[in-house]
Amino acid sequence: MTDIDDLHVEDFCKDTAKILLALYKRFPQKTTLYVEDISGPDSPDEFGLHSPRFNACFNTMLWLAENDYLSYSQTIKQEALESVVLSHRAFTFLSSWQEAAPIASGTPLELPSGSPVLPLTRIEHLRKTLLNATSTQLKLLVLGYMQQSRDYQ
Repeated sequence: MTDIDDLHVEDFCKDTAKILLALYKRFPQKTTLYVEDISGPDSPDEFGLHSPRFNACFNTMLWLAENDYLSYSQTIKQEALESVVLSHRAFTFLSSWQEAAPIASGTPLELPSGSPVLPLTRIEHLRKTLLNATSTQLKLLVLGYMQQSRDYQ
């Protein structure tokens, strides 16, 4: 069970997974990445301010850039990043093979009975986890990948 005070970390990890998957799908093309495409639609209030959830997603994009997961040329207000692309380190890390993903208590995702266990790339593990696992499992995978990628070359 997730503590209500930690929901922002689960949102960060879900946004991170969606951002990395979107950029990997477009690699090596530079693209414009809209916050709304990651966090969902948002309607600014009467003062033109976005919701805290929207702002958190935008700040996730900036954090990923500051920590060498992606690069971009400029922001479009606080609504998008322009000319975004995965960094070399992020692309090669996500493209590399991994035998089993460290998901929830160290157990990999359940495969249908009789399915052969084949090694998957990290991006494939990330995609499957985002689609089929709990938010806690996704958080463990994303945070595990961040720890592993620190020294990845």
